Amino acid sequence: MDCKKALIEGEGDMERAEDYLRKKGLARVANRAGRAANQGLIESYIHPGNKIGVLIEINCETDFVARTEDFKQLIKDLAMQVAATNPLAVDREGIEESVIGKEKEIFKAQALDAGKPENIIDKMVEGKLNKFYQEVCLLEQAFVKNTEKTVQDEVNDVSAKTGENVVVRRFARYQLGE
Repeated sequence: MDCKKALIEGEGDMERAEDYLRKKGLARVANRAGRAANQGLIESYIHPGNKIGVLIEINCETDFVARTEDFKQLIKDLAMQVAATNPLAVDREGIEESVIGKEKEIFKAQALDAGKPENIIDKMVEGKLNKFYQEVCLLEQAFVKNTEKTVQDEVNDVSAKTGENVVVRRFARYQLGE
């Protein structure tokens, strides 16, 4: 029935119908965000050469979804993402205030050294801080398998496919010598 509604909304145009279905799926993802996700999987990944290892936990609402191929592929992809990009945290809330404060000081000093006017320095610092978050927050990083999407977009796609709330809970990255 959803496909029929999408074709009616898209007036027979397949691309518009597909866009309608994707928007509807993302709206459903937002509705599920508050539901408890206490099932899922823990995945390990050891990079070839045995010098980098990752443990990652991704949760969903039922063990049935945790056994699907889409969910298993997501957790494998994200374990490799963590190994490759070395994020500091899952999201912005996971970054310590001291780290954020230090970065703000550095960005402000750079703007002052460049001779920028006081009235735009705060906007510049905010822009650079957002760029910093995109580099160090797993969910905000560009997805390594498709750089046009973020990791959060990929998680949302799997959530839309499975019909459940999917949450990246935590990860640990180990590197030899650190």
